[in-house]
Amino acid sequence: MVSTCDFMIKIYNTLSRSKETLKPLKGNRVKLFVCGPTVYDNSHIGHARTYISFDVIARYLKYHGYSVFYLQNITDIDDKIIKRAKNTGTDPLNLAREFEAEYLKDMKALGVENVNLYARATEHIKEIIAQIETLLDKGFVYETESGVYFDISKCPDFGKLSNRKIHDLNVHRITPNTDKRNPEDFALWKKKDEEPFWDSPWGLGRPGWHIEDTAITEEYFGSQYDIHGGGLDLIFPHHEAEIAQMESSSGLKPMVRYWMHTGFLNVKGEKMSKSLGNFITIKELLKEYPAEVFRFFVLSTHYRSPIDFSQEILKQSQNSLKRIYKFYETINELLNEDIPKNGENDSLYGELLEDARSKFLEAMDNDFNTPDALSILFDFVRETNRMLKEKEISEESLNNIMSFLKEVEKILGFNFTARSKKSHEHLEGELIDILIDVRAKLRERKNWELSDEIRSRLRDLDINLEDK
Repeated sequence: MVSTCDFMIKIYNTLSRSKETLKPLKGNRVKLFVCGPTVYDNSHIGHARTYISFDVIARYLKYHGYSVFYLQNITDIDDKIIKRAKNTGTDPLNLAREFEAEYLKDMKALGVENVNLYARATEHIKEIIAQIETLLDKGFVYETESGVYFDISKCPDFGKLSNRKIHDLNVHRITPNTDKRNPEDFALWKKKDEEPFWDSPWGLGRPGWHIEDTAITEEYFGSQYDIHGGGLDLIFPHHEAEIAQMESSSGLKPMVRYWMHTGFLNVKGEKMSKSLGNFITIKELLKEYPAEVFRFFVLSTHYRSPIDFSQEILKQSQNSLKRIYKFYETINELLNEDIPKNGENDSLYGELLEDARSKFLEAMDNDFNTPDALSILFDFVRETNRMLKEKEISEESLNNIMSFLKEVEKILGFNFTARSKKSHEHLEGELIDILIDVRAKLRERKNWELSDEIRSRLRDLDINLEDK
């Protein structure tokens, strides 16, 4: 960990459309909120891209010495959940709990482990109602026969995050309703007399989508906090609605200092969707590839850029990651050999390491530029491997290199130690399979003597072959 005074982290702020130096509202305390999933189905690799990216962002902030409170909501009440429950004959809240559990399993499998709190919408109904009442008292919302709605006309700067106009709001979860003042007004409370519902000052019903996030963040962070993250698709209207609700309720601006958004994940150049048959869940992905391979794939592209998924690119990521595993093994093996504690080449290795480490951190300081950071790491691996062939290395230099690799592990969320062992075991298995195939061909050619020798040598390794 390094001191927060030593470096200046630059963050691209969607609101200002520029990179700004991170300056938390309170000392070294960073309050980070990222929109969580609507739990009506298994999460897909687009979700994984966003949550891996913010996991690394949280890791790097902690590495810099910041105290990070990472909050994520769980939308466990929504029309999609209710529709899925009806189609499957399940209770909506039970369905939500089932898919929430699966989501958390997926996050654990992906190594996403820096979220401090997952806050369910249904456990914050009281806070949601309280925020709606505040907005009602201040004249920003109105009640109709169908629900309580936010009056867009009361927010002249609505659309400042997306740079869009109010009349463009009639997209994404906005349902036409004849008793609304403006077609673009959005629901804070939907009056419903069918379960699930909760009691409120406006009768039985359930909350709208946008209000849950601001009620939850206000409960844990207050009316203003440091970072709000999510996918690009959430900017409009969801994040715009959040800004309107929170800033109207509190009277404080800005609601959030830094807005961060991840780019879209496409599959072979097309938007991922079930109708196109290219929809891939996290569970399906992890049946074919280790989680660290997908993490490497995600980090090979800047979090703000679009990323294109394909089996070919994932295999490239797997091969690239193996190079790091192999390098880690090499350094580890050399440390187990009898080598001098100090050497005449320490300064050369030291300069190479310091340059790589400095550039790696500079890349991460520059809006968490993981592709540049990985490129610097590979340059270091290649140059160090070249030097190892020409110049003797000491125990001190090896330990310094290993310390750098441990830093990279911590920041990017890899586990070179465990994975290099698995990679090594996998290689042993492949070599054994090759020997078995060669022996089978020898038997076809009736070369019994050599085939028996291979079987005998394998038996010495506790590998017994039976010819059937």
